[in-house]
Amino acid sequence: MAAERGGRARREPVRSMAYVAFGVVLLAGCASMPDSGDLRGVESTPRQDTQVRVFAMPPPEDASQAEIVQGFLEALTSDDPRYKTARMYLTAKAAQAWRPEASTTVLANGPSTEPVRSAGGREDTDSYTYTLTGDRVALVDDQQAYAPAEGTYGKRVHLTRDAKSGQWRIDELPQGVVMGKSDFQRNYTSVNKYYFASNTRATTGAQPIAVADPVYVRRRVDAMTQLVRSLLNGPTSWLGPVVRSSFPTGTALRKGVTSLTPDDQNKLTVPLNEKASQVGLTRCNEMATQILFTLQDVTPTVDEVELQAANGAQLCVLSEDRADAVASHGSVKRPEYLYFLDGKHRLVRMPGGSGGTSADPVPGALGTGDKQLRSVAVSRDEQTAAGVSLDGKSLYVGSMVSGASLGEPVLTSQGKTEGDRLTAPSWDAQGDLWVADRDPAAPRLLLLAKGAGQPLEVEAPGLDGRIDAVRVAADGVRIALVVEKNGKRSLLVGRIQRSGESAEQVVSVLELRSITPELEEITAMSWAGDSRLVVVGREQGGVLQMRYVEVDGSTPEGPAPAALTGVKEIAASEDDRLPLVAYSEDGIVRLPSGAQWQKVVKTGTAPVYPG
Repeated sequence: MAAERGGRARREPVRSMAYVAFGVVLLAGCASMPDSGDLRGVESTPRQDTQVRVFAMPPPEDASQAEIVQGFLEALTSDDPRYKTARMYLTAKAAQAWRPEASTTVLANGPSTEPVRSAGGREDTDSYTYTLTGDRVALVDDQQAYAPAEGTYGKRVHLTRDAKSGQWRIDELPQGVVMGKSDFQRNYTSVNKYYFASNTRATTGAQPIAVADPVYVRRRVDAMTQLVRSLLNGPTSWLGPVVRSSFPTGTALRKGVTSLTPDDQNKLTVPLNEKASQVGLTRCNEMATQILFTLQDVTPTVDEVELQAANGAQLCVLSEDRADAVASHGSVKRPEYLYFLDGKHRLVRMPGGSGGTSADPVPGALGTGDKQLRSVAVSRDEQTAAGVSLDGKSLYVGSMVSGASLGEPVLTSQGKTEGDRLTAPSWDAQGDLWVADRDPAAPRLLLLAKGAGQPLEVEAPGLDGRIDAVRVAADGVRIALVVEKNGKRSLLVGRIQRSGESAEQVVSVLELRSITPELEEITAMSWAGDSRLVVVGREQGGVLQMRYVEVDGSTPEGPAPAALTGVKEIAASEDDRLPLVAYSEDGIVRLPSGAQWQKVVKTGTAPVYPG
């Protein structure tokens, strides 16, 4: 994915994929590969310019078994929309049964091929088998959802010689496609499609909250139409239980519509089938909003969407500017301030977009220094703050209004040491406060409704380890946790599900999944976009590094943040106009777009944006 800092960021590097490419590269598909001997690797295609379309060559006359397998694997990496050339390497029956869209298996390198010899060394002159092998990196499923993978890949393809033509063709093969990591990066791009949180609304109570659902689409194969079809098909199974779509079940493009293209006024007309014909204006505007938010990942040239019924009648027209009034996208509003703790351990703030180096204590008791703090969180409306005491034992919540008092702690940990007490807190989109108690005798993930009242213990089935850090996404339906087990600190993302009425509400974090399996020591993390986090961690035997990671575990396109030594804490905003901020050995520092790290203040800790 192109570099994303959340909000309404455009993704310039993928702009070309929905339009005409500037060149064509042909994959020969006939490189020399022996049909006996040692295992050989199929070389991944070198990375081409993203505006160059790559097409495979059909099988040459009298091609050997090795050339057929080689050519087929090369054809899988081409930009052929329906894999027409790849099917030429198959028998007619196999071509009809093969479903390339079933999955995409990503290997560290191109698949290696090894001939399978028959028992006793006898060879069938009209039948041949190859084994495809490699080290798995990821799997993209039939919903286009990416997931990291590991282990060895091993599948067989069988070839037969046609009795009439004498040509070798593949008659048995695994469903889906397989390719090396470099070919995958050239062929596919990560994009967000958008749905609405089904049990969460912005603190204003009026707007539904848009939730990003990342999927991978083929980069230069009419990505716009691919993505709209994917949106209409519904959310991925992991996110599905906590989001809704405004498109009626069964909605699809009108029969006969094969491609979507905006007109010269940057208006995209989307003809729908009869399932959408009876929707009202409010629902139709939500549908159009989903499309507008989704297409921002594909092209910057769609400013307006018109939805049409099956009979061609206009259902609604919505502009990009009006979409912002229909749903909350990313952060509810642009943060006004950056917050951190000064040398007196009190909460201070400075304007978020400024280049200044002076900060003022926040109004209210948390800014006076009467209670020294070690970590803080500010509500997304920037009216309330929560702070953990310097010893990690007590959690305080106070209004950021001049003269406001603090009162007693809303939560107290019984942990015997500072490291066994409370984590830094985090506010969700509904104004509820999350925190973990690291007490080994009673480790818990807790939720305080509106930051007050009796803490609710959050169920987290499958959680294996102790929570060391908590960050809730702006959409309120996903949560990032740093979990420690046996000295390893992993970054997990889970789905927040709520059930029951407020008085007897049950809140759970389900289907936790690791999104940085290659890192064994996560030291800091923060949400940095609708579907992206910034992470500070270390690989086994490696040095501390800072990188972006998608919630599905994939690595976004674009550069990582500039290197910074001694990073202890990191803060990012879903609004891409605000800089990264960190607490390092140089104090509080920030990284403006296109610049290097700059020192803000020497004495300061725990930087945060609202959330």
